[in-house]
Amino acid sequence: QVQLVESGGGSVQAGGSLRLSCAASGDTDSRNCMGWFRQAPGKEREGVATIYFGGSTYYADSVKGRFTISQDNARDTVYLQMNSLKPEDTAMYYCAADRTCLGMPLRLGSFAYWGQGTQVTVSS
Repeated sequence: QVQLVESGGGSVQAGGSLRLSCAASGDTDSRNCMGWFRQAPGKEREGVATIYFGGSTYYADSVKGRFTISQDNARDTVYLQMNSLKPEDTAMYYCAADRTCLGMPLRLGSFAYWGQGTQVTVSS
């Protein structure tokens, strides 16, 4: 079992920055792959960024160059640094974990474990 707790969400003006954190606990092997997803009202949940145990990262095209995913050495915390935020980044952001991500790191169904989410609101 894996437990995930997100923090760091809030309200910011367009162009601002936020850093989300995901505190992970439980079976280490079950979180070789850690990701961030988001869901805006009325829209489907979508992959934002993923990081593998070895350090490989993947990003949605909409956030490339603005968001950075990272993890601490103990792999107990995963971060999402969000810069140059836009109103369309407004969403509930969720942390997710899986043993392998099934080779599809931004796919919703690739993750077995999920946090409760943290809200990000970007005003224009």
